[in-house]
Amino acid sequence: MNGTLNKVMLIGHLGDEVKMHYFDAGNCIGRFPLATNEIYTNKEGEKTTTTEWHNIVVRNKLAETCEKYLTKGDKIYCEGRIKSRQWTDANNQTRYSTEIHVYDLTFLSNKKSEGQSTVTKAVSDKPLPEAPMVNTDHPDDDLPF
Repeated sequence: MNGTLNKVMLIGHLGDEVKMHYFDAGNCIGRFPLATNEIYTNKEGEKTTTTEWHNIVVRNKLAETCEKYLTKGDKIYCEGRIKSRQWTDANNQTRYSTEIHVYDLTFLSNKKSEGQSTVTKAVSDKPLPEAPMVNTDHPDDDLPF
């Protein structure tokens, strides 16, 4: 273990449909905005909501599943990692964006199709989990790190 962690967990609503991009090798990427809300009471006693927008990126089979089943407004839980990228736009300006590259996703919206509601569905591009590391230096300590 290298002592660092880059993990994001979000629950939010899709702000738009999944936009797909296909490549020559048969791979694909799906992108969509995800809104998360924070509700709090301000100093005047009024309930206030702030919305944070996240740029979500999914790949290959997970992207195709998202395109097939998700629509604007659907609620999801997703896990991934933060990635930043830089590019040059059409006006030759350097642009930056921060994205969440998702590898695990659970549908939280209940959809009704032909009179039946569907159960939440989890989909993942995550490799099989490794066995947890246990610290044996301190036998009285039951913490795994």
